[in-house]
Amino acid sequence: MGIIIDVLPLGKTQNSCKGFFLYQSRKKHITINSDLPETVQRIILAHEIGHAVLHHKAAKMKTFHDFALYDTSSQMEYEANLFAAEYLLDDDVVADRLSEDTFFFSVAKELEVPPELLDFKFRILKRKGWLIESPIHSNSDFLKHISDRGEDT
Repeated sequence: MGIIIDVLPLGKTQNSCKGFFLYQSRKKHITINSDLPETVQRIILAHEIGHAVLHHKAAKMKTFHDFALYDTSSQMEYEANLFAAEYLLDDDVVADRLSEDTFFFSVAKELEVPPELLDFKFRILKRKGWLIESPIHSNSDFLKHISDRGEDT
């Protein structure tokens, strides 16, 4: 994909930047906050890769990061969340967990993702024809609320 990825300390507070994507001088660059737990870094990285793959032309004018462009109405954030859900959550693995008669929130915990990301995966599965309903409806800005402990606040 030709993406430069840096993992750097960006702060440990709730308002610290979790990560961002920048497209400059024909180079795609992602920076992830190393102060976050690895499980959260993995999710943020997948989300930012979504921006790099889907939105690099739009990024010529903007930097994508968690405190500037997260917006419940943002189509680009929505698409990056769908990308991250599809990238991180395999259809068969989700199906196996659900077939074990496990609750939605338990499946999210087992897969080490926030329930909101599993909700985005459910939206994808529904489009693929699965008869599936999520018990929640997540906003596109949910990553903004993931704490430095990897839990929702």
